Amino acid sequence: MYPIVQTDNELLQRYINGDEKALALLLKTHQRKIFSFIMMRVKSKALAEDIFQDALCKAIDSIRNGKYNEEGKFLPWIMMIANNLCMDHFRKNKRMPTIVDGDGKDIFNVLKFAEESKEDSIIRDQAIMQIKEMVELLPPDQKEILILRHYADLSFKEIAEMTGTNINTALGRMRYALLNLRKMIGEKAIVI
Repeated sequence: MYPIVQTDNELLQRYINGDEKALALLLKTHQRKIFSFIMMRVKSKALAEDIFQDALCKAIDSIRNGKYNEEGKFLPWIMMIANNLCMDHFRKNKRMPTIVDGDGKDIFNVLKFAEESKEDSIIRDQAIMQIKEMVELLPPDQKEILILRHYADLSFKEIAEMTGTNINTALGRMRYALLNLRKMIGEKAIVI
């Protein structure tokens, strides 16, 4: 017999009714995605762990105090908490993150190219640096959508819920982010 798959809402209701294991199962289901998102934003494993724990504590406190009312939207809700904590961190420190993958490595440093010559490697590294600079030049709303979609691997529905916009707005911002990047790449004649 196969185990019964429960929805986030069912697990939350079980937790509210006193089943601590239900919360553990719910968090385990989404832990990797939440942590990867935070890690991608802050690029420090220790800081990501702190923010992850803070996000879980805030979420648990809200649930315990009866303040959770995002029925059917647990993941976008907790991702919004994590995003807000990341933004608070950057506001306090006034610095922007670099783009990292789920393992915490700079996304542009993990690209592998077969049998590169030294010259090709230098050209690639320069192009990657230029693209990173271009991503930083995007308007904040476009940059956020680009990062959430391509590096946090969120759906446009999740992004829309997390950013408080509708799906069409999220899609539009992504479209403009990509158009702006293509335009900047074309102007700089970057070849990757």
